[in-house]
Amino acid sequence: MQYLLELINSMVQNPQASQTIFVIITATAAFACVLSVGYLITAFSDPAKKRLSAIVQDKQTPDGPSVGDDFFKQVMGTAASALLPSNQAEKSRIQKHLIIAGYRNSNAVTNFYAYKTILAVGLPLAVIMLARLSPEISPQNVIVAALIAFSAGVMAPNYILKKIMAKRQRKLKAGFPDALDLLVVCVESGLGLTSAIARVAQELNITHPELAADLALINKEIMVGVPRSDAFRNLSERTGLSEIKGLATLLDQSMRFGTSVADALRTYAEEFRDKRMQAAEEAAAKISTKLIFPLTMFIWPSFFVIAIGPAILQVIEAFK
Repeated sequence: MQYLLELINSMVQNPQASQTIFVIITATAAFACVLSVGYLITAFSDPAKKRLSAIVQDKQTPDGPSVGDDFFKQVMGTAASALLPSNQAEKSRIQKHLIIAGYRNSNAVTNFYAYKTILAVGLPLAVIMLARLSPEISPQNVIVAALIAFSAGVMAPNYILKKIMAKRQRKLKAGFPDALDLLVVCVESGLGLTSAIARVAQELNITHPELAADLALINKEIMVGVPRSDAFRNLSERTGLSEIKGLATLLDQSMRFGTSVADALRTYAEEFRDKRMQAAEEAAAKISTKLIFPLTMFIWPSFFVIAIGPAILQVIEAFK
């Protein structure tokens, strides 16, 4: 408290105004703390929630979540319920990114914003607490560091989510050629499309588990009554890959117009191989251009030092 009062006083340079600001901040923090505790007590003591929790616990398997996990989820939901974006488009965008990244539970968006809130509040507080261990740091530098920590806490979850999403998409893209070839083989051998997808998901369960899980989810959706075209469309939305979106569109058109699925898959597989070859050739053609920067910054200076350095030393020695 004394450190916070001294920090405010160093910024305002007025003892009376500093005390007023300190009282306002303390009263606001106390009110927020009491309100949060009351909200937590109300949320945990709700009879409907208790009844639903009891029903869920009765239906849980031995491998299900523990009581500590349920408490953690409730705390996360309580912390982020008031901080969810009011803009539905922003919320839908984050939900789509979480689905592509593999987080598909019902409270994924709430947990994401809860972690974001904890980092945005916890990092500046950590900076202020660590600043007390170094009294020589000026209050202005502490405020700047706290603002930087706040910005990092706000932006870090989005950055990490994008990295996880890109990593999972790379894994799905790496396993898609094998899945497509296996799907062509299964369909040409006489299996139906649904049975072929189930077989491919079974075969890819070890080498490409992410893609196998998404393919197995298609059969589960079809079994519960989702139309096949909608199931393939959901697959493209879950993965976010243009290749899978093209495959879903191709299968939808084949089933709609009654054309041969095997011929369509074979044609798409050949086109996909051509696209992969073109992408590899394009990447190989860019290597010469990309090598200019390391050559200019690292290799050429070292070459000039080795080739011209002894001559320069001899010239300097001669002029002495």
